Order: sequence, then structure tokens, then C-alpha cells
Amino acid sequence: MRAVALCGYRRGVPDEPRYPRRSTASARRPLRVGVQLPEVERSVGWPELADMARRAEDVGLDSIWVGDHLLYRFDDGSTRGPWESWTLLAALAAVTSRVTLGPLVAATAFRSPFLLAKQASTLDEVSAGRFVLALGAGWNPVEFAALGAPFDHRIARFEEAFTIVRSLLRDGSVDFVGRYCSAREAELVPRGPTPGGPPLMIGSIGPRMLAATAPHVDAWNAWFADTGNAATGVASAASSLSAALAAAGRAPDEVARTVAVLVQLAGGTGRVQGDPSELGRIAPLTGSPEQVADGLRAYADAGVTEVQLVLDPITGPAISSLGPVLALLDA
Repeated sequence: MRAVALCGYRRGVPDEPRYPRRSTASARRPLRVGVQLPEVERSVGWPELADMARRAEDVGLDSIWVGDHLLYRFDDGSTRGPWESWTLLAALAAVTSRVTLGPLVAATAFRSPFLLAKQASTLDEVSAGRFVLALGAGWNPVEFAALGAPFDHRIARFEEAFTIVRSLLRDGSVDFVGRYCSAREAELVPRGPTPGGPPLMIGSIGPRMLAATAPHVDAWNAWFADTGNAATGVASAASSLSAALAAAGRAPDEVARTVAVLVQLAGGTGRVQGDPSELGRIAPLTGSPEQVADGLRAYADAGVTEVQLVLDPITGPAISSLGPVLALLDA
């Protein structure tokens, strides 16, 4: 493997973290609160998705997230698929003005690394610096097969793709030849408004993935199944991150900790998930606005700086109904 113009961690603003740590809606909120839009719960068209995004911004949420998946096949043979995430994120950027936007999380196997960096820089521009690039290796063999993407050596392939993507976004150029990926004399022009490119997030609890990314990323994400959907599970889920940061010589608080949280609101009957193994296994956070607010506040106490709510039901009215929860957090 030969790599040129690789880069380390670099902050966009001196003495401040690249990843936002404070709410854009309330200076008193103990952690940022975002929402994941529908994926395969039902067929949701663009007008409803746009309405959800506007409601999320109006009610005071801090971020909007979109799953980066292509196709699910369930045990009974039925199939479901979401809209393509990057096209949707660009449209969401155009109908919002304050919230942070990002994939949760983008699979590096689905696009060439150079194209992925180009898309991220373009979304950074379209969103006026509100884009976060969250990355992972992908896990669902059905969509790999449909796309014609190799499913073998996923972590090794991710490591090479991550090298190319982060180098292009941070430095603007890279010349890289690996076993699986290459980018010869690649340059990222033009570049978006964020110095050093959009913040990078790693969505993984795996030791090898975290060892490869901890020296460079700005944020970390765990899915609610990784924590048992409980604040008490954050420390265990983040143990490999803590070890990787120590090995990289970085302080524990240099990387923002973010966690998805399954929340059941009035009318929720169980949210369809792409991974059937999660169904019925994870207890949602539920109850009165006070109980939900207390549950989210516990994540802040556990060192989490942002939660991405996976709502059941995931509808426009459900998003708007978060107002009392956010008011309690802000108080």
C-alpha cells in the first residue's frame, strides 16, 4: 500500500471541537437532540418527509438523520427499501436552515471513496456547513448483493476507503493505492465552506474500526441496540472507543459521543426495523414527557453530547409532540 498526503486530526476552529456540542435551539439544553426520519416503517413520500423536517426544526430539534440503506429482505420473503439517502439529504438541506444533517451511517462500500468525499463536500456547500459525515462499513448482505458490492473483507475495505475520504476532505487531495481502493492524484475541487471539511463521525463499537478511525474522527455513534437502549449501557458500548483514543494519544473528550435512542410515544405499536433481530428485544424509552426528558437527561449524565431519537410512531405529529420534552430539557 502506498499513501501520500494523508492527514491527522485537525480542528476547523482553534481551541473548539469540530463537532457541535451545544444545542442550536437552547443554550440550557444538556445535550443535543435529533431525530431519524422514516426508513422502512411504511412508504413515505417527499411531501411528508419535508413536512417532518420542517416540524423537527420548528419544534426545536438539533439534527435530522437519514439511514443509508438500499434494500431489506425479511424472513417471510417480503422486501422493503428506503429512498436513496444522499439525494434525500440534499433535498432536506434545501427545506431547512438550522438543523444539522447527516446519514446514520453512510456505508463506504456503496460508493467509491472519491465520489463519497465529493458528495460530502457538496452537501457541506448546499447545507451551508450543517452536514456531518457519519461512516460505517455496512452490514446487510442483501443490499451488497443487489448493488454488486463485495461483502468480504469489509473492515479492510473500510480502512482504505476511510483513508481516501478523510484525506480528501481534510487536505483536499490524496494519492493512494491500496489492495481494494485507489485514488490516483485525486483532488477535491471545489471545497465546501467548512474548514477541513465536514465533521467526521464513526458509527461502530468494533475495536478494529475504532482503532483505524479514532485518531481522525470528531464524533462517535452507537445504535440503541449497542447500549441496550439505556444510558447505563453507554460506558460498555464506548469501551473500545476509550481504548482507541488512549492508544491514539487523544483526550477522551476530543470525540463527541452520540447515541441513538428508541423512544415510543403515544400511538406507537412497535417500529419496523431493517434488522429483524432487534424487534421485541429492546425496550423503548417511553412514558410521560417528564419521564422521557429524565431518560434523555441520563444520557447527558453518561457523557453523551447528542441523541438521535428513533421514534415510534415516526410521523409529523409525533415529532411535533416532542415539544414538551424539549421544554423540560431546556428548563
